[in-house]
Amino acid sequence: MPRSPSSAFPSAFAAADLGATSGRVMVGRVGPANLDLSEAHRFPNRPVQAGGSLHWDVLSLYQGVVDGLREAARSGGVTSVGVDSWAVDYGLLDADGRLLGNPYHYRDDRTQEAVPRVWEAVPAEELYRTTGLQHLPFNTVFQLGAARGSAQLAAARTLLLVPDLMVHWLTGTVGAELTNASTTALLDAATGTWSGELLGRLGIDPGLFPAIRRPGDVAGPLLPEVARATGLAEGTPVVTVASHDTASAVAAVPADRPGFGYVSCGTWSLAGLELDRPVVTDASRAANFTNERGIDGTFRFLRNIMGLWLLTETLRTWAGEGLPSDLAPLLARAAEAPPFAALVDPDAPEFLAPGDMPARITAYCRRTGQRPPADQGAMVRCILESLALAHRVALRTAAELSGRDLDVVHLVGGGSRNDLLCQLTADATGLPVVAGPTEATALGNILVQARAHGLVADHAAMRRLVADTQHLRHYRPSGDPHAWTAAAARVGLG
Repeated sequence: MPRSPSSAFPSAFAAADLGATSGRVMVGRVGPANLDLSEAHRFPNRPVQAGGSLHWDVLSLYQGVVDGLREAARSGGVTSVGVDSWAVDYGLLDADGRLLGNPYHYRDDRTQEAVPRVWEAVPAEELYRTTGLQHLPFNTVFQLGAARGSAQLAAARTLLLVPDLMVHWLTGTVGAELTNASTTALLDAATGTWSGELLGRLGIDPGLFPAIRRPGDVAGPLLPEVARATGLAEGTPVVTVASHDTASAVAAVPADRPGFGYVSCGTWSLAGLELDRPVVTDASRAANFTNERGIDGTFRFLRNIMGLWLLTETLRTWAGEGLPSDLAPLLARAAEAPPFAALVDPDAPEFLAPGDMPARITAYCRRTGQRPPADQGAMVRCILESLALAHRVALRTAAELSGRDLDVVHLVGGGSRNDLLCQLTADATGLPVVAGPTEATALGNILVQARAHGLVADHAAMRRLVADTQHLRHYRPSGDPHAWTAAAARVGLG
């Protein structure tokens, strides 16, 4: 069990939160009626193209975590540390526990030929029935299929997902946190354990996979050299949190009743429901819904949507071309642009890789018989309306497949700062939207740590603390609901 906090309330906890474009270490101070968050350190996460492949620079990310923990120590120290990140990507360790090269980036195209090979060994229907996982071509199972026969995989003795790798370097211990393990398409959805049957049929060594850890478990204390490098007290524990960033974000959704949907909105939009059991029907597979683990035995029944990646890549392209790329004035122009002038399916495969997103959206519109957006404001409106439509379809489909009724949508994460997207989501879904907290992932990370130390009673108390202390904004649906129905049908999303 974690040691009791030695400092007076509020107690401080460090959340290392690694995102697809940046990482940061946040310090949260938690007391009976307090939940305050501050940023100790932020650092870039720049993928590296090398040798014809796209990789993560995990050594730079780890150094950013250490630097952030050092800043947290300077601010007064912390009771414990937790790490979360994106899903599916992994590092391989050799027999000496050394990293075998930088992990591949999920946007690398190496898995394209692996998908049919995996399905030949385990048909898609059976893979879904066992794992409950939405088909995405970069799921861990397909990455391992692409690596099969490589010298790197042959030399590997341990596979660690990105947050587990960071925890390993901080503590020297090895484990696989449940919520992130559930994104691999190798975990049995019913049992929450690695599927030996799947691994055997896919020719994957089951010895690669460490024992499962659950949110609230203690991974171990900081290694002495890490404590010295950061200035944190020796023996500071690293607590296993919900290490998939979306699982942490959903844990911090400030809901007070079960009839809620959520959209965790950032680079990706994760839209769905929180359930107490997986839905692995043929209908849910056909709708491409996933069943990922949450805290306390819950399941995140959701669909991955391409998200604000479309907007950030668009802004990056415009900045490189010397065009205006400041978001605030572009959003103002988008709000004045004609509605439904052009729409796209955000999950169209041409939008996955980095590149010239405005050109791809223009080509998509022409291919589908639409007039492309006429200017920058219209392009931003096209992206945000298309995302709102995708949110609508995902939430309505999730409710239908699970037999649940929805009465509110909680939109959390960076997208909750985007007033236009929040209002469009309310309009598209026909439901009130509660926006915030923006830092839901870091708050969920910190609250799991605080609960492990006995400072928060249960999950309901975690959510009440978020609702009582964080800034939330409310949006009511407006406009013509029939126009959204017609728009969804036009773009093939309804």
